[in-house]
Amino acid sequence: MIKEELLAMSPNDLRKHLQERKEDLTNLRFQKALQQLEKPHEIRRNRREIAQIKTLLREYELGRRQVKTE
Repeated sequence: MIKEELLAMSPNDLRKHLQERKEDLTNLRFQKALQQLEKPHEIRRNRREIAQIKTLLREYELGRRQVKTE
């Protein structure tokens, strides 16, 4: 997902998306262990997206980022 799309999400949506990414990462690791993984770069992409989401959630917690009301 593009960072701009993550920035537009609310904290609740980010938490849901984080959970989905963690599940995807687990599945990718299982595929890698079973040597069924066709795109190994997906693991790296997932880990980076998880880090971006965690960073945004932490910014919301610290008050550095405000929830956009539209």
